[in-house]
Amino acid sequence: MNEAKQRAKELENQQKAARKAAKERRRKSNNPADMGTFRQIKEAYKVTKEYQPALPWMLLGAFVLPIVIGLLIGWFVDQMLWLGLLGLFVGLPLAMFVLVNQTKKATFKRYAGQTGSAEVALSMLPKKKWLSTPAIAANRQMDAVHRTVGPAGIVLIGEGEPGRVRQLLASEAKKHQKIAYEVPVTTVVMGEREGLVPLDKLADHIKKLPKKLQSHEVAEVRSRLKALDSIRPKLPMPKGPVPTSMKGMRQGMRGR
Repeated sequence: MNEAKQRAKELENQQKAARKAAKERRRKSNNPADMGTFRQIKEAYKVTKEYQPALPWMLLGAFVLPIVIGLLIGWFVDQMLWLGLLGLFVGLPLAMFVLVNQTKKATFKRYAGQTGSAEVALSMLPKKKWLSTPAIAANRQMDAVHRTVGPAGIVLIGEGEPGRVRQLLASEAKKHQKIAYEVPVTTVVMGEREGLVPLDKLADHIKKLPKKLQSHEVAEVRSRLKALDSIRPKLPMPKGPVPTSMKGMRQGMRGR
């Protein structure tokens, strides 16, 4: 009995140590998946404020304005308490909406001009509808083609010097058309020039493309593309956006 109790106590101590280590890992982690809701909000606020210094005033205005309007209307109709509370319940989600919107804009500013930045926009597509694969093809100049598959069919996104990347896109479009048969293959060139799609507009541009496939057809296309991807050589490209300047590189190193 004593030996069994000792083993049970040792097991309990091991479980406590494991929970403590996991808690410490999550506390130090920069992965949003390891963060609680309040820490995610705090981190989003901190990062966004770097790129939008007016953020505190924007949030304050979004929170306070509905309350003030509610109180003013309540004063005229003799319902200040209830309408003030209504303003409070409107102000909280409105402030959160402003924070989310500004965080998205700050994210685009943060990664603008970096190789692989299209991956940031693709990550904002609904994951239940779109499956994105970054850098399926690239050349020596680091021009790259990314792919997402969803209701609009196959969308290939070219990132880099427009002249070079269009050639790369055309080559990839032919490969995909052979595999996908009659599934539409759309090509998009990302950039700030006229006729190109800017980084901050890319996700919306893709979501607005005409719907051509049902969900079961999307799944079938994805399975076909596995055959194409299986014969591709692995590209020696880092995952995620890559700073194009030494300043950006130093920032990236500090963020590790």
